This record gives sequence, structure tokens and C-alpha cells, in this order.
Amino acid sequence: MTTEHALVEHGNAAGFSSGPRLLADIGATHARFTLESSPGVFESVKVLKCDEYTDIIALLRAYLSTVPASKVHHAAFALANPIDGDQVRMTNRDWAFSIEDVRREFGLYTLLIVNDFTALAMSLPGLQAKELMQVGGGTPVPKSVIGVLGPGTGLGVSGLIPTSDGFVTLGSEGGHVNFAPVDEREYAILQFAWKEWPHVSTERLISGPGLELIYRALADRNNKKVKGLAAQDIMRGALTDDDDALCLETLECFCGMLGSFSANLAVTLGAFGGIYIGGGIVPLMGDYFATSAFRTRFEAKGRFTSYLAQIPTFVITTPNPAFYGVSAILSEHLRGRSGDSSLMDRIQQIQAELTPAERRVATLVLENPRTVLNEAIAEIARLADVSQPTVIRFCRSLGFLGLADFKLKFASSLTGTIPVRHSQVRMSDSTHDLSAKVIDNTVSAILNFRDQLDVRSLDQAIALLRKANKVEFYAMGNSRAVALDGQHKFFRFRIPTASYGDAHLFSMAAELLNPGDVVIVVSNSGKLPELLKAVDAARLAGADVIAITPNQSPLAKKATVCLAVNHTEDNATFLSMISRILQLLLIDIIAVGLSVDTPETEGHGDDVKRKELSRFSNLLISHLDS
Repeated sequence: MTTEHALVEHGNAAGFSSGPRLLADIGATHARFTLESSPGVFESVKVLKCDEYTDIIALLRAYLSTVPASKVHHAAFALANPIDGDQVRMTNRDWAFSIEDVRREFGLYTLLIVNDFTALAMSLPGLQAKELMQVGGGTPVPKSVIGVLGPGTGLGVSGLIPTSDGFVTLGSEGGHVNFAPVDEREYAILQFAWKEWPHVSTERLISGPGLELIYRALADRNNKKVKGLAAQDIMRGALTDDDDALCLETLECFCGMLGSFSANLAVTLGAFGGIYIGGGIVPLMGDYFATSAFRTRFEAKGRFTSYLAQIPTFVITTPNPAFYGVSAILSEHLRGRSGDSSLMDRIQQIQAELTPAERRVATLVLENPRTVLNEAIAEIARLADVSQPTVIRFCRSLGFLGLADFKLKFASSLTGTIPVRHSQVRMSDSTHDLSAKVIDNTVSAILNFRDQLDVRSLDQAIALLRKANKVEFYAMGNSRAVALDGQHKFFRFRIPTASYGDAHLFSMAAELLNPGDVVIVVSNSGKLPELLKAVDAARLAGADVIAITPNQSPLAKKATVCLAVNHTEDNATFLSMISRILQLLLIDIIAVGLSVDTPETEGHGDDVKRKELSRFSNLLISHLDS
């Protein structure tokens, strides 16, 4: 099974023996946390109000301060937000953060963040009958598509697509489709909503804020002057002894709209596995929902009434279902990184289920595995005689996010070892063990570095160097070796090049620079005052500065371009060996980019840079068994 998710991993993908796992379901209003001590056992469940915290780090600190001081190595969060890469900017809160920064802040080996409805969808296969309330319909058809939706602060939509070894979740923003009224009353509500928004999505009405909007719209239609009510007050007025007529009509209208929308999802997906409803509103309705207009409207599809009558609909009644989903996703992810099954065998097993074009990719993988591991997507597509999207579809058919994710596991399958692993070297380790750990840790860092490589920054750096009048390297201490390597490489391009490792000398040299000159500054910390002073002088003289340093450091902020190396090492105990290797790789990539990134190869530069880094990392992987 796979998910639409963003991942940062830095560590041994161990099981529960390494401690509890931190799980969270973070919505627009509330954040729910738990520690999973063993599969399906959730302890220290707490609900926090998001409004009381300034950012996600403060929120996490608040929860962790209330639980036993067990060390957490692996975590997975469901977030009410689209997830695309490392940077997350929440749409329903003024929160923005880097997943990698959060992982580092809390010392996690693994931090996985998924969309909240991806998590809800992944909880469904594990739910029992007692955790569901069926509302009409027949029996779910095994190995069929499942639809899931839920109104809350917004309207989440997802789905589960069956595969040979589980399910693939469907990433969707289906709540933002246009609202479609089915009668005069709903058309009047839509007209009322148009007074506020030119585009009225379904989420505007089938949600908590939507309940409030429907209430106001119906009051306007019925010529009643009322105060606006909050969603919970509307439900209270409809479901208690008050029997508020307007609240009852609002809830009736809401359930009917939800029935029509659920039916649209069912026919779109062919969801004979059932439609499942979660979120923060419907489960609170209890028995009222079962007798509401929901199911009647669900089946009201004209010629397709009999089609929909076969599809069962369920309300998810178990508390915190997202916990089960993120737990399943995290467990599958950690198992998927363990190298305990042969990916080559899996490819052979599913060939019959692939499209003809995808089978050509599978044949290439089986017959030329090292070629696929080392080549960029354009070359793989050419060799298999398919399009690049077909290569991606092949990877996703196997349960991976894309080609990079597939390659990481594929390297493991070929070598019989774990390519992404960080293990602590201990005093008791034998020479064999410490050698293996040092190599594993280096490979882990390089693969993580490859996946987070900022190609746009590399392009900017190469462009500056191509037109540079001269290039100077500034570095101190352990980083001097990197600067000297760069000086030797760049001198071969007939660029006047110098290297300075003394604070007084590079401060003096910086004052002599001119516009068109480039300085490359290498620093593990990015905080040395002498380097920062020299960079200020260089920028004042009109020169450009390329910094090879952590991306949040003072040096990075002063540079024209930052080529980020964010690997953290214990500098008090060890020399920064891995950081130095990553810095040398950047010098190597720039040098290769300068030699090949010409007008004749324009458009292929990204592949060349990533290919060079992949080549180096794969050389290391191939020696892991030695």
C-alpha cells in the first residue's frame, strides 16, 4: 500500500522494540495525539486546541511534555492539508514548516506526514463491524474500490484502490468541486451563497461552516430574522428536545446534499467496496442520520438507482480513526524499508496486472536492473520505449511514490542490505560492525541528500561560475580540504582560482574583489564570524557568494546562492566526515555541470546533476556487503 505523503527518514527502521511511536491527527481546530506502544494499542491520548499554539513545534512540545519520557524514534501525522514535498503551508491555519526541521527538532529517525483523509482511508481495512454504522445498501464487494469522505471544518475526500498486495490511496481534493443543487430549495441556498463567493464549492455547504451557511440561507428564504448559530448549536437545536424547526430543516437539507455528493463519488469511483463517512459532524448525529434523507438522495440517480442501491454506505463511529490509518502507513513504510522481501520477485508476480507499456518497463528492470538503478527517468523511458509518465505509473503500481522512492528500495533488493539506515557506533562494536555502520551512515546521508537536492540553486551557482572572472574559495579548519579540491577542479576550466584558509588573508582578498568575481565559502556551521565578515566585504565589493553550508545558517542568508548541506554531526567528538563528503559531492556536481551544461545540453542539466550524485551513491551501495 502507498500514500500521497511527504517523508523524512533518518534512522533504523526498527519496530516497537525501539520505543513507542508518536501518532497525530492535526486538524484546523483540534490536534489529537497518542503514543502507540504496540500495534493498535494507543496510550496517552490527548486533544489540544490548535488556536492555543503559535506553530506545530509548540504544539508538539506541549503534548510531549505531558507524556512519559519514553524516547520516540518514529512518528506519523495526519494533517488537514495537501502534502507535497518538505515545505508545508497549512491552508486553514497560519502555520508553515519544514518536515525535516521538525524531525531534527525532536530527534526523530522517521517523520511521515500524510493528508488527513489519506490516513482515514487507510484506516478502513482494519476497522471492525462494531466500529461502523451501516446506512442502507448491500454487502461490500471484496477487492473493490472504496470511497471515503467526511465533512468537518472542510470536506475531505479520498479513496482506496485495491492492488495485489493491499490498497493504494487516492489523493483527492474532491470537496472543491462545484456544488450542484437538485431542487428549488438548494438552488435558493446556492443563490444565497453566491452573494459571498463567485465560486461555491461543495465544501462551502457540506461542512461545519456550511451548516451555518445553510441555516442563514434558509432563514432568508423563509423570511425569518434570526441570529446566526454555530454548527454545534444548530445540531443541538435539531437533535434535542428543542425541536427547533429551522435547525431541523437545516440538518435535513445538509444530509440530503451529503447523500447526493456521496452518490457522485460512488459512481465516479465505481465504489462497490462501499462509501465510508467520517469527519467531525456525521458521527455525532447518531440514529438521526440513519433515518435522514441521506440514503434516499444517495440512490436518487434516475437510470442508475439500481446501481447505487447495491453500494453500502457506512458511518465511521470509532473514535480517532486516523490513528489507525497513520499507524498502518507508518508500519508499512518501516517494513517497506527493511529489505526483507525481494522486489524483483514482486515485479515478476504482478506483471500480468500491468498495462502493456508498464510491462515493458518491468522487463527492462528484470533484465537490466543496474541500468535502471543508475539511469535518469528520460533514459529509462527511452530504453523501455515508453513515456516518462509510464515509468512513474509503473513505480506507483508497485506501491511507491515515484522513481526516486522505487530506486531506494530497489537498491536494497539488489544488494540484500538496507540502503537508508543510520546506526549509532558503540564502543563495544567490532571492527566489522563499526566499518559497516560508518558505510551505512554515509550511504544513508547521501541518499537523503540526493532526494532533497535543490537543482534550481545548482543551476544558479553554475550560471554564476560560467561567467566568473575569477573564483576564490574561503574555508577554515576541516572544510579547507573541500576548498582545495574545488580550487584544483575549477582551475582546469581555465578560471583564475585561489583558495584561502586564513581569516586575515580572505578578509583582505575579499576587499580586492570586483563585480563578476565569485566566492565559494564552505562551512559546516555557517556561523564563523571571520567568514561572515569576509562575505560582507565580498558582497560590498560587488562579487557574488556561493555558500556550501546549512540552509538556515547566517552564512546562507548572506550568500547570493546557498547549496545546502544540512547533515548534523557530533562535532565535539568526531570530525565532520559525512558533511565533508556531501560538500565534496557538491563540488563534483558543479564541476560536472560546468563541463556538460552547455547550450547543446540545455534541458538535460537536472538529469546530469542527479545522475552524478546517483552514480556516487550507488558505488557506495554496491560495497555494502564487503
